[in-house]
Amino acid sequence: MLNNEMYVIAFDSTHHAIKSEKEIKSQEINIKTIPTPREISVSCGLSIKFDYNDLNWINNIIRENNLSTSGIYKIYRKEGKRVAEKLI
Repeated sequence: MLNNEMYVIAFDSTHHAIKSEKEIKSQEINIKTIPTPREISVSCGLSIKFDYNDLNWINNIIRENNLSTSGIYKIYRKEGKRVAEKLI
């Protein structure tokens, strides 16, 4: 069951997802690797779920380490359906 909203990083490859997970976890940020929500159309089946309060920190880690992502998304419910909004 989806809470009000969640934030995820999507990737184009599993390699990029694993590399990003390792780098973000090394900064002691609480994240969870999850199957890519179907609302996000990318070629990788893995995404990283994180807390909104860590958005800027995670975005900085991605830029500083040249991590390859296909985007950062907010997923929420609208009129009973799950919606993915690309933030970055």
